[in-house]
Amino acid sequence: MKVLTVAIPCYNSEAYMSKAIDHAVMGGEDIEVLVIDDGSKDGTLAKAQEYERRFPGIVRAVHQENKGHGGAVNTGIREAQGVYFKVCDSDDYLDYDSLQAVMKVLRKSAATDKPFDLMINNYMYDKDGAKHKKIMEYHGYLPENRVFGWSEVKKPLRFDQYILMHSLIFRTELLRDCGTVLPEHTFYVDNLMAFQPIIYVETMYYLNTTLYRYFIGRNDQSVNEKVMLTRLDQQLRVNRMMIDAYRPDLVSEKNHMDMLVHYMSIMTTISSILLMRKGTKEALAEKKQLWEELKNKDKKLYMRLRTNFLGFGMHLPGRIGREIAIQVYHLTQKIYGFN
Repeated sequence: MKVLTVAIPCYNSEAYMSKAIDHAVMGGEDIEVLVIDDGSKDGTLAKAQEYERRFPGIVRAVHQENKGHGGAVNTGIREAQGVYFKVCDSDDYLDYDSLQAVMKVLRKSAATDKPFDLMINNYMYDKDGAKHKKIMEYHGYLPENRVFGWSEVKKPLRFDQYILMHSLIFRTELLRDCGTVLPEHTFYVDNLMAFQPIIYVETMYYLNTTLYRYFIGRNDQSVNEKVMLTRLDQQLRVNRMMIDAYRPDLVSEKNHMDMLVHYMSIMTTISSILLMRKGTKEALAEKKQLWEELKNKDKKLYMRLRTNFLGFGMHLPGRIGREIAIQVYHLTQKIYGFN
């Protein structure tokens, strides 16, 4: 039985994909590493097939026509044989010691009649050249080293704590049962991959270890701010899909709702900041429309986002208000080391 499937979407990743694969295969014989070549034009597929030969029964090379990151993740979910599923981007990697600790817990859970739905770990912003590398952790907020439900979450996350796909390992059947399908040829789908399945999560396990090393540094990286401004339509598309996916009727616990509101707040703040950074009349109109759509979808959610710290900052009046919001955003960039 495969306990964990690690899906590594690759597009023209030949130059840097080895580290992600080398670290993932160290999880043991009961780990499955799916190296998904998304129609690359370099030697990505050949390198994936080489790893498949070197690690038979552990690495599988999967080729598909180009469908974008979301399409590659969809393939991973469909092909996965592991009880649990994690995505590792081809320029990131999993820490060896943390992976051993994670696998120990997952093996025990997978052997039970009812495995928990979600494991949460810490992740590091591994910014190229940075002396201080921020670790996003949840100590003091989530119960540690045991299975827990939403009612046992100690307190809401701070506004500066961000649960990304990088911190999450989902039970594979939960992803399939709740119909997790990401849009193809769209960037920033990681946010949808985290947000939509969490709605259906009931049981969790927080292991306070920094498993995921989130590399930031390439100028062409999708999370580089300059690149994001050129792909703002895709950021907004994902934001709107998150709004559409929001299902308050399926959420009964306050702490569960707080988590979803927190995620939506950060995502909508990023969209708003980028639209303000663009600064055109059309961009500012788009920002207003996004918030109106949120209000029409769920007025209660809108009011929670509009009146919290982040939402208030997104609606400071006039040009000076926009400049203040942007400067706070840039200060946060320096503190946490993201692009």
